[in-house]
Amino acid sequence: MQNQVYCTTVYSLGLRLHAALFLQVSDLDGQRLQGHVHRGKGAKDRSVPLPTETLTLLRTYWQTHRHPAWLFPATGRQHPQSPTASSPMSRSSVQGAFRKAKQQAGITKMGVAIHTLRHSYATPLLEAGVNPRLIQHSLGHTPLETTMLSLHLTHKGPEDAYTRLNALMHGLLP
Repeated sequence: MQNQVYCTTVYSLGLRLHAALFLQVSDLDGQRLQGHVHRGKGAKDRSVPLPTETLTLLRTYWQTHRHPAWLFPATGRQHPQSPTASSPMSRSSVQGAFRKAKQQAGITKMGVAIHTLRHSYATPLLEAGVNPRLIQHSLGHTPLETTMLSLHLTHKGPEDAYTRLNALMHGLLP
């Protein structure tokens, strides 16, 4: 369950591997539905939108370990250390679990890693009509060009553009 919740958090908040590992209970604002990323890449702090379902999942998961600080505490082999862990899960632990899940799912494409979840975060937001500048802020990018590398146009993008263009022009042209 721990690795599944971790990967869901990476995807639904658009986080880097390291930022998600170091999330703390105090970084979540359930009232405002915001997550706080401390010292992201470039030592920048930022707030990210926190989907309600992710908050619920994180609260349910937290009940399994009740660590006072870490959302993803180091567990040890038999999970006895969770409530008293002095550090979050290790990079190698989540990377190994991701490789195993990828293998079990039959995904053989090279280059698919935890960071792929972060890249996958941006495209559905763009398709839902979220302003690219807001996506840029959520990902913590300084230049918009960096964000554009994470945006992968699917068939939905052009179809939506045609639908919106037709709706805008309807009745405007003679």
